[in-house]
Amino acid sequence: MLSIKNLLVCVLILPLIGVFFLLIIPSSNLVLLRLVALNVSCFTFILSLVLWIFFNKSMGTFQFVSKFLWVPTLNLNFVLGIDGISLFFVLLTTLLIPLCLLVSWKSVKVNLKEFLVAFLVMEFFLIGVFCILDLLLFYIFFESVLIPMYLIVGVWGSRERKIRAAYFFFLYTLLGSVLMLLSLLYMYYQAGTTDYEVLTTFSFSECEQKILWLSFFASFATKIPMIPVHLWLPEAHVEAPTAGSVILAGVLLKLGTYGFVRFSFPLFAKACFYFAPFVYSLSVIGIVYTSFTAIRQTDFKRIIAYTSVAHMNLVMVGLFSFNTIGIEGAILQSLSHGFVASALFLCIGVVYDRHHTRMVKYYGGLVHTMPLYVFIFLFFTMSNIGLPGTGSFVGEFLILTGSFKVNTSITFLSATGMVIGACYSLWLFNRISYGNLKTQYFTYYNDISKREFFIFLPLLIGTLVMGLYPEIFLESIHMSVNMLVELMYF
Repeated sequence: MLSIKNLLVCVLILPLIGVFFLLIIPSSNLVLLRLVALNVSCFTFILSLVLWIFFNKSMGTFQFVSKFLWVPTLNLNFVLGIDGISLFFVLLTTLLIPLCLLVSWKSVKVNLKEFLVAFLVMEFFLIGVFCILDLLLFYIFFESVLIPMYLIVGVWGSRERKIRAAYFFFLYTLLGSVLMLLSLLYMYYQAGTTDYEVLTTFSFSECEQKILWLSFFASFATKIPMIPVHLWLPEAHVEAPTAGSVILAGVLLKLGTYGFVRFSFPLFAKACFYFAPFVYSLSVIGIVYTSFTAIRQTDFKRIIAYTSVAHMNLVMVGLFSFNTIGIEGAILQSLSHGFVASALFLCIGVVYDRHHTRMVKYYGGLVHTMPLYVFIFLFFTMSNIGLPGTGSFVGEFLILTGSFKVNTSITFLSATGMVIGACYSLWLFNRISYGNLKTQYFTYYNDISKREFFIFLPLLIGTLVMGLYPEIFLESIHMSVNMLVELMYF
């Protein structure tokens, strides 16, 4: 019988078992390949829900901990464990992967086996990033995520610029991580281990902390992304297939914020306080600049890509408030963005599959022929703005409340991004949904199918539940965030 203690190991290993089965199935058997990949990813999600059910909300320490010897002579071990902060990122990953497979059910036919393998391998690496408690192994998994994503953009991307976009994505994010690797080697030399829980008890000098913080910042800021290392994101989104955009916006952008919470805050607390004004400045510039940039975009995907940059920079404002309310709001906003941004990219995928263009000027009056689609698009547009009753509202409210205690000017400037966000979101919705049908471009319209509706359904329910009853999420997060704040201040 499956032990509860080993549950996390099973969640991590399951995608690799799925990869093994996919590799032995003939490439010509498309139906079986899809069914195996979907069933494995769904079973992984169910197991991760069991993790949540057995998660002890009254504890802020790591749970489901498993330790395996890796290189004992060098004191390097494979340590797994999750707390309230990482639990929901694992759940978000395991939820979005089956949705990505479903959205590609009909659109991907060329090299299908390799496509499915890439997604399951990426799921393995992403779950690993969120539950590994060893810095060196975290770095390996953190960077390994680039490989399947690079292939998804470069091989199954939609236009001729896809190779350039894949290079952009790979080089930007890899170069930012070289400094992090050098810092890890220095930390290992100083402490004799890369075990996370041991390093939290090790004291680096203030000068060491600042240098190490900057090298980690270079890696994490590129993943978020922050100004000025954000240019890879719109390019990668535009060229990626719909499933690639969903997982990129839904999970990959969270790797940077998770890295700050998990490693930079507890290990380099003094440096975090020292560099907070610098982070605030970059975040506010990112929120305002990318919000204005989104208004002038003509490509459906670019608009949502720039909004993602704005929202993730708002998350950074919440994190660097260094109080429980702000950090909890930042985590909740990250999860909400995972639902909402993924759903908006799915909305783009629905019309792209039908008409093979993402230029906004070709669309109009869809409310007349695709009312259900327009209703879903409206719901997630309002969620993107932060309408009360949606998860984004709760996250943004907590972030602004937390940052207001620290710096009112930063809070005010961050809130302006929400106002500009309402402008571009409603203007986009208006152009797509209302007005006359542009029959000179398209003569054939049909509303969303049953398969597409069931892809949207879990995201819709998740957004509503988070907005109406956020305590379900906050009660699991609260103790872990409290412990993190105590570790930083004391």
